[in-house]
Amino acid sequence: MQTLKIGKGQMKTFQSGIEREWVITNGLGGYAGSSIIGAHTRKHHGMLIASLHPPVERYLILSKLNEFFQIGTKQISLKTNQRPGGQNEEGQVYQQRFLYDGLPSFVYSFSGVRFSKTISFEHGKNTVAIAYEIENGGKELEFTFVPLFNYRDHNERSERGDLKFDTSFQDKTIKLIPAKNKNITIQFYTSEGQIAPNPELYDADMELQTEINTGMSCIENNFTPYQISVKVLPFEHKKISVIASIEDSFEKDAFLTIENSKRRLTSLEMQAGLQDSFANSLVLAADQFIVDRASTGYKTVLAGLPWFTDWGRDTMIALQGLTLVTKRFEDAKGILKTFAKYVKKGLVPNMFPDEGLEPLYNTVDASLWYFYSVDQYLNYTGTADDYAFIQNEIYPKLKEIIEYYQKGTDFSIHMEEDGLIHAGGGLDQVTWMDVRVGEWVVTPRHGKPVEINALWYNALKVMEKLSTHFGENANSYAELAKKVSTSFLQEFWNAEKNCLYDVVSDDEKDEKIRPNQIYAVSLPNTMLPGEMAFSVVQTVYSHLYATYGLRSLSPEDPEYKGLYFGKLHDRDGAYHQGTAWAFPLGAFITAYVKVHHHSPESILFAKKLLEPMEDHLLDGCIGSIAEIFDGNEPHISRGCYAQAWSVGEILRCYVEDLL
Repeated sequence: MQTLKIGKGQMKTFQSGIEREWVITNGLGGYAGSSIIGAHTRKHHGMLIASLHPPVERYLILSKLNEFFQIGTKQISLKTNQRPGGQNEEGQVYQQRFLYDGLPSFVYSFSGVRFSKTISFEHGKNTVAIAYEIENGGKELEFTFVPLFNYRDHNERSERGDLKFDTSFQDKTIKLIPAKNKNITIQFYTSEGQIAPNPELYDADMELQTEINTGMSCIENNFTPYQISVKVLPFEHKKISVIASIEDSFEKDAFLTIENSKRRLTSLEMQAGLQDSFANSLVLAADQFIVDRASTGYKTVLAGLPWFTDWGRDTMIALQGLTLVTKRFEDAKGILKTFAKYVKKGLVPNMFPDEGLEPLYNTVDASLWYFYSVDQYLNYTGTADDYAFIQNEIYPKLKEIIEYYQKGTDFSIHMEEDGLIHAGGGLDQVTWMDVRVGEWVVTPRHGKPVEINALWYNALKVMEKLSTHFGENANSYAELAKKVSTSFLQEFWNAEKNCLYDVVSDDEKDEKIRPNQIYAVSLPNTMLPGEMAFSVVQTVYSHLYATYGLRSLSPEDPEYKGLYFGKLHDRDGAYHQGTAWAFPLGAFITAYVKVHHHSPESILFAKKLLEPMEDHLLDGCIGSIAEIFDGNEPHISRGCYAQAWSVGEILRCYVEDLL
């Protein structure tokens, strides 16, 4: 595994230290994350955010550990917390390095002491392990750490009055039962040290900078009933295992948990078989999004960390990179089963919300991306058993989708006389550009969107191929695909701008230059003649390429907004109006080398376009790829700090098209 390293020079100040983050996950929907100096900047930061009903109902259990050392009369505090009025605790001044090899490690040095901690989940459990190592110099010292407990939804905050627990400790284990949920027992275990009551019952008024930036409530409070102290003799090398869990049983050796985690991550790299450091980094990043769904018993994909659940559209776009390129074929199969189970009136769910709520179906493209995922699954696997699985469990759902899209289903989704698909109306937002604020539809794309009809044509060709393979008559799919191709070229080509209209309706043709048209080139089955395809690629590149992705709108458009920043209303107004997205860059790379016939020169140029993405692994969320970036230079990362389709599409295009 490649180790990503950040040195002291990039953590010179508290402010520079909180600009980078890290995250790890447990395969259930639970996660841990913070800044690289350990100071929380958002309500979604914590050492144990457990999923009570995988992959949802995510609750903060252990926020962090405040650590300090007593060496003679000198106290060294490693606490890093932002406080109101600029009264920050800046223990990062002692931090030498932050390391990430799939797991985060923090290294400190002071007064002849070398101190490190590494954090890992026990995979498949709501159990986090913290491994401390102290290499002491010539003076006896006392190491004290204070756990900050909580019990709240990961999207909320806590006031001190919210933090009510039944608490006890015995031997080396602290137990807390939250008043909000008597069915949960939080266990906090330490292999070393004396547990004692903490003089301060709360860590109050932790200030969260990201929440300030986004205009949200920014003060957090945590419960601190105990402290643990460990004596370390001169020249002693002390190892301490600390475990926080809501499980009945858990591994108590943090170092063994870390060893098991690294062995597992190494096996994922070996399974993928990619002899490339950038690709292997993305293999590890991909693993963070693949989780269990209790309601189906199969795998699903979290759309983004830290707050998204599993979205149909995102999953079907990300699936190729996350599971097929990485050769996690059983996971891919489980994901296809998960979404097949919930197909309703020809629609794949747009989103699975938290527990107790029905899936949302307000999407036109998730069902069409499903065909792409099925087709690619068979291209990667292709055994008789795989075809049998598709024929018996998935193919009937594909037929249902085609039938409903032809005759019409919810959200004004239907096929018009020209064979093209119409979607949306009124306040509906059913494409991926889906922001609506009250009755303000920010990007109204009602009518026949370009990428939807590119996907529709691809779906018909997939059905033609599958029906032929399964011994059924494919003529209806072939004839309809031909009709769609003819209509698409007639209605979508914008001769004046040498590209495709974004949306066509009875009233108008939308000339806005957006990235959606790139799919009419990148998909496996496309309609555009070579010269048209080449022109689309050139237009998209010149207007939309923005280092880490494609802008959602050309900067030359009067409605362009180049900064995604500030309060929610302002951010919503920019989300699809200029903000750059990482995931369409994958389709652009595919389209670029495709129209250049995979020439060595085109592959070399495409690799240059992806070089900044490798640099991005050391920026934002270490080892992963953000959801979005400002459309304006210098393209600062925003939104989810790690996004499934960003990672999936960059990994897919890099391996499929450039290696």
